[in-house]
Amino acid sequence: MGKCVQLICGPAGSGKSTYVSALQEHCANGGRRIHVANLDPGADHFNYEVAFDIRDLVSVEDVMEELEYGPNGANIYCHEYLLENIDWLKDQMEQYDEDEYLVLDCAGQIELYTHLDIMRRFVNDLKLWGYQVVALFIVDATFVTDPAKFISGSLLSLSCMLQLELPHLNVLSKCDLVDEKELNAILDIQNASSVSLDLSSNPKLNRLTRSIMDLIDDFSQVSFLPLNVRDEDSIALILAHADHAVQWGENEEVHVKDDEGGGEGEV
Repeated sequence: MGKCVQLICGPAGSGKSTYVSALQEHCANGGRRIHVANLDPGADHFNYEVAFDIRDLVSVEDVMEELEYGPNGANIYCHEYLLENIDWLKDQMEQYDEDEYLVLDCAGQIELYTHLDIMRRFVNDLKLWGYQVVALFIVDATFVTDPAKFISGSLLSLSCMLQLELPHLNVLSKCDLVDEKELNAILDIQNASSVSLDLSSNPKLNRLTRSIMDLIDDFSQVSFLPLNVRDEDSIALILAHADHAVQWGENEEVHVKDDEGGGEGEV
């Protein structure tokens, strides 16, 4: 089946670790094993079983103490340090067989995915090692119910897609906290220019806003999948899309029952 990775991206507080925890539990209940790693050097705690942890290599807390950096600068330093010691990550990942599935829970510092080249270089290493990678960009549904913030979230998602150059899924988390009517309105949006905004009285700002909306529409690549971590079907849908993106399981043998002999045959 090949070596497959889900790369979990998105802003801080968007629900990345909550999704990862729910995914791990969902797969365990279905008899499927996945390995989850923490790649957030500033993480405090998480509610999932950790396969390996970047904080064993470098942490934001240590960098802030030793180099007297602020939290953002320390986080970026940690990621640069990881790239300089990328063999550590390779050794961690190579503990698992080629048919095992890895989920990498990444940091929430948004510039890592939008305009710095750190994550792109990281992704290029994963590709070089033979991994099939899909990026999941998690956006908080309670945030994007506001039209202006929907445009902002869409622009961040598009920026991440273009920066990482990977198969990509945009996921709306915390859908259980949003009114169903509001959620459906978000999911039904076909293009950014159709969003109703209270525009500024400043014509220049209005032109900028319209240009951003047109840019999102020109790429025509941003759409969202709903995630409710309390709904097994919702988690299964996200997983199915991710599996399809990395072709997980496509080479498995299919067994069908032999009607005449009552046994099984292979297709």
